[in-house]
Formats: sequence, C-alpha cells, structure tokens
Amino acid sequence: MINAAAVLDHHAAIRPDKIALAWRGGEYTYAQLLERVNAVAAALAERGIREGDHVALLMQNTPEFIETVYAANRLGAAFLPLNFRLAPAEWRYILDHGRAAAVVTEALFETDLTSVIEGLPIGVRLTIDRPATGAFDRYDDVVARHQGKFVAPVDVSPETLQRLMYTSGTTARPKGVCITHSNFAWKTLGLLVQFGWNHTDITVVGGPLYHVGALDMGGISTLHVGGSLVLQKKFDADGLLALIEEYRATNCWLAPAMVNSILQSPLLKKHDLSSLRTILSGGEKMPEARLRQLLEVLPDLWFADAYGLTETLSSDTFLDRDHMVSKLGSVGLPLPHQEIRIVDDAGEAVSTGTVGEITVRGPKVFSGYWRDADATAAAIRDGWFHTGDMGRRDEDGYLYVEDRKKDMLISGGENIASPEVERVLYEHPAVLEAAVVGHPDEKWGEVPKAIVVLRTGAEATAGELIDFCRDRLARFKVPRYVEFIDALPRTPSGKVLKRELRLAASGEGASR
Repeated sequence: MINAAAVLDHHAAIRPDKIALAWRGGEYTYAQLLERVNAVAAALAERGIREGDHVALLMQNTPEFIETVYAANRLGAAFLPLNFRLAPAEWRYILDHGRAAAVVTEALFETDLTSVIEGLPIGVRLTIDRPATGAFDRYDDVVARHQGKFVAPVDVSPETLQRLMYTSGTTARPKGVCITHSNFAWKTLGLLVQFGWNHTDITVVGGPLYHVGALDMGGISTLHVGGSLVLQKKFDADGLLALIEEYRATNCWLAPAMVNSILQSPLLKKHDLSSLRTILSGGEKMPEARLRQLLEVLPDLWFADAYGLTETLSSDTFLDRDHMVSKLGSVGLPLPHQEIRIVDDAGEAVSTGTVGEITVRGPKVFSGYWRDADATAAAIRDGWFHTGDMGRRDEDGYLYVEDRKKDMLISGGENIASPEVERVLYEHPAVLEAAVVGHPDEKWGEVPKAIVVLRTGAEATAGELIDFCRDRLARFKVPRYVEFIDALPRTPSGKVLKRELRLAASGEGASR
C-alpha cells in the first residue's frame, strides 16, 4: 500500500512497545501512537473529512501535529501545515486558496485565527487546548469519543496528494506546492539510502514542523523506519542539548541559525553529546567559520549540509561525510534517484565550473502548484524543475550554490519574497522606489534590508517605514534596516541590479 500512514501499522505490529514519539512531558509507543492516530482519523471522518480533503495544521511542535498528519493521510486527505509566524491575513489566504476543510490549532493562535476564518467553509475546527472562543471544539474531547476504533488506511494512488505546503513566492501571493504519496515515498527512500537509518535511530527536531526540513529531514522519516522521534515544542538551544543527552539522540535537524545558537550556548560542552552522529541542515548557506567551530566541539560529527526546496521535498543534495572538510562550502552530490543539471538562460547545460541555473529532476519533485497551471508550466519544463537558484558543479560533480535567481532571501530558515515586502513599502505615500535584499546577520544568516528612494519633497524615517511594514507583514518579513539612496542601480533595460545591492549590504561592494 502506498499510503504514507500505513507504515504505523507495520511498526505497531512488530515493535509495539518501542518509543515512537517523545516530547517534554510524555511519550507514545508505536502501539499507542497508532491508537491515537486511529481515534483522530475516526473523529475527522465522523465530521465529514474524506479522501481528497485538506486538513490544516496551525501548531508548534506537538504530538497532536504528528497525529493529525497521519490521521489525515489515513483517510486519503492531505495535510496543510501553516507557518505560525505568518500574519493572520496570510493564514486566511492560504486556508481559502488551499480549500481547507478542517483546521487544528492551539490556544496560542486560536484568537487570531478565529478573527480571520469567518466566512470560510471550514467545517471542522479543533484546538488542542481548552477553547478560548466558541469557534473551536476541544481536540481531546472529540478524539476521546473514538478511542479504540480502527480506521483502515485508504488505498490511495501514488499521485494522490499527501500534503499541500505553501511557500513564499516572488508573485503577489504564496504558492501551494502539491506533494504526492509517491513524492514522499521516494524522498524517504533516498534519505534511507543516504544515511542508512533504521529502527535504532533517535532523532531530535527543534525546528518548526511546518518547515519541510524539520518535518522530513529526520522528522517523520525517522518514524518511517521505526525509530524514535523526539520533539522540542519551540526551539531553545539549551533545551535541545538536554534532549540530545537525555534520549541519546543519533540525529538532529538544525537550520544554520539554530547551529549558531547552539555554538553560543554556555552548556554546549557540559552535555554528553557523544551519541550524536549526524546534524542535518539546509535552508540557507552555513558560514564556513561556524562549521569549523562546530567540528572543533564535535569532531566525529557528520554535518550533512543539504540543498533543496519545498517543491522537491528538500534535500536534493547532501555533502557526504568523507568530503565534509575537503569540499567545505559545497552542498554535495545529488540524493539517490535525483538529478541536478546546471543550465544557461536558453536551457542548455553549461560546462563544469560555470555558473548557471540549478535544475532538478527526479521522482520526488512536486506535481505542480495548486490551482496555478501557469506557474507550474513556468517552473517545470521538459521534465526539469527550474529552481531559480544559481550554482555550479566542480569536476567531481559537487554542487555549489552561488546566488538566487529568484528574488528571495532566507532568514533563519524562512523564505522571504522580496517583492512581497517591496509591495508594502510602495504603499507608503513617501516611497518612490524600494528594493529589499538580505543583510548579513550573525544569528539569522540574513535579515531583510530595504533600500528606499523617497518621492521629491517627501520625508520618512527608517523607523516610520519599519513600523508601517510591521502593521502589514509577518514579523520576520519586516525590514531590520532601511537605507535611503537617490536612485536604484539598474540595467540598461531598466531592471534593478539586486546583485549590486546585495554585495553592498554584505560589505563586498560599495554602499550607495
């Protein structure tokens, strides 16, 4: 059976008493997790959730998140994880565009969520805490009525939607990435071949589960092989170190910004981390100095730096252990069953060492953008997904990511589409032109910086523009810096030279 949720039945049968899921304050064995998932699936089914529906999740890293993922898939429904750092208006757009039939949340987000879902046809609304409003029912009360029930996994087709994940885009709105059960199966197989995981592995995840890296690079892939998944509700460097020691974790997923926090922790050398074999990472470039610092503390560690996108279920390449130092700065070789090709603007392959656009082909590449045929056709051409990122391959085939062709920056692992921030700046009456680029940041990797040209005779301060954006954007998208200049640098055809602005922001070019 191709249904991703059916793997729980297998492990519950052969290792029922093994810890499947752990979190601060509780644990589930595989038998208990399967029982919980069946009860959640029965509760959703009773309330009308069927094959083809979309079940939204707006939670931190909780056991209920994992339960709902498997329960939705068990019914043949897709799960739709929401980034809890987005503004409520952005949640509404995704829930509406993604045609969510159900949403499961927690008290932290319930009030804001209630304020924006009025009028949406979401028939199932559950909160894992005591409801703060009358708009939601309590998750445990609903699930308890179905304890002990069995819901057989729907025998879905390989192309059935397993999840719908929204990613920041360079257009006006985020795009829904369609991931099938087949995509997920191939992704998991690739990871198992790459890392050799099995039922003895224990993975700690501190990054948010709405992120494809945290969810898949060690997360539910660990459950797929019968290992143990340990969740940290919200990332905290000291707490994560304690979990690694307590559970003798073998693997951990961390974004580079999280690695920075770990390295700054005064408790780093006080915990026994000898069980840790692998840190999986990606989402933004890991500074080489930070990696060398990490390896000084954990010399036997494999820091598996990766390149990937939501559209490819992440991890298209990994830097292998043997070349972790000699190929420092590379993101490695393609995962099994994936192909990487570097092409020019005409779509022709370039020579070794030449920078071009990174394209990807393989069975885990997404099937398309939800309700957006034009964007799908533009992104997938002749079977190759055009990432919009620029890179090169060396004589050994190792990939180096050089720049972003797409107008995107990554802050703490979060994608931020520059045009989205620029559109808000253009709404300010004093702004004539605006361009947003990444500004280097020791903690987050990079943060948004706005370069602004004011209208003739108009006045505005940096603080005023930052406050203006704060009222209209998620906090992590708000510019941390504002620079005023007389004119934006442009090509002869009139395009803004973002590369020049990025070089200036990084200190590698002249400031204008």
